[in-house]
Amino acid sequence: MLVTIARLLFALLGAFGGAELSGIYKFPIPGSPIIGIILYIIIGVGIGYFMGGMVGTEIAKGLSRIEKVVQKVSLLDILVGITGLIIGLVLATLISLPLWRVPVFGPYLAMIVFVILGYLGLWIGLRKKEDIGSVFNFLSQPKAQGQTFIPRKKILDTSVIIDGRIVDICKTGFISGELIAPGFILRELQAIADSEDSLKRNRGRRGLDVLRELQEESNVKVNIIEKDYPKTLDVDTKLVQMAKDLKLPILTNDFNLNKVAELQSVRVLNINELANALKPVVLPGEEMNVLIVKEGKEVSQGVGYLEDGTMVVVEGGRACVGKEVRVYVTSVLQTSAGRMIFTNLKSEKGNTVKGE
Repeated sequence: MLVTIARLLFALLGAFGGAELSGIYKFPIPGSPIIGIILYIIIGVGIGYFMGGMVGTEIAKGLSRIEKVVQKVSLLDILVGITGLIIGLVLATLISLPLWRVPVFGPYLAMIVFVILGYLGLWIGLRKKEDIGSVFNFLSQPKAQGQTFIPRKKILDTSVIIDGRIVDICKTGFISGELIAPGFILRELQAIADSEDSLKRNRGRRGLDVLRELQEESNVKVNIIEKDYPKTLDVDTKLVQMAKDLKLPILTNDFNLNKVAELQSVRVLNINELANALKPVVLPGEEMNVLIVKEGKEVSQGVGYLEDGTMVVVEGGRACVGKEVRVYVTSVLQTSAGRMIFTNLKSEKGNTVKGE
């Protein structure tokens, strides 16, 4: 459509140009001058139509490139960039007022000031857009007295993406808002997916599939940002630094990253801690049936597991490996790796053993 319009406009201009030229340069054909005018108009229309097609095509390509760039630019980028540009131009106006009085070079100096300050305002605004966005997010969220503020935006770690449980949690609605996937995390996933080790390769591919599922989930929005720290090679260090810069929490399953982030006062949302918190609570004295699957570390101990994966240590259960026994809880130990339940076998009179 744009090419057609350009051809029509240029053809019209070519017709007018041909008509004008016919009055200046007479066409060397004997007879009526109308023939010469018509010939000039036809030539002008042809040249205009050809030139219009070329110009229209280039304009269409340029607009298409601009449209692709604009689609990648967020509204915050545009607003912050325009605001920074306006502030820079206002400062340039104030500074350049005395420069206009300088003989000869005054106007040129003022123009240089306008260009430099306008560019600096735009550049500073775009470089600090995350901080500005975080301030607006903080101000827009009501915060009661004594209440800890938790931003709706969260940064994804590689471990939590590969783990995959984040998708199910998002589907339940317990996590909503915006999930940020840094570009260096995507590159790490790609490197794992391209690994020669089959286990790593499968983990990397699973992570990429999980990220695609998150992008299709309606409860959350996945935003991939290319903010990077070239001077830092370690991915975990980059992640902690980004969380500090953006003042956002990190979603992770990585125990070491959890500790490093806590040391630097970065909030961490650990999926494993959430899973442990959702496990059923057992109290000393409660009874349960446990299938003992292996021997424990101590001489008489046996080890079994509940359906949610909680380890159950059974005193005196070594001789019952492969059998389901009735036990009663003596104590519960909560560790960084999870919850452990210590039990004793019930007395022979009340004990029920299956598989004997």
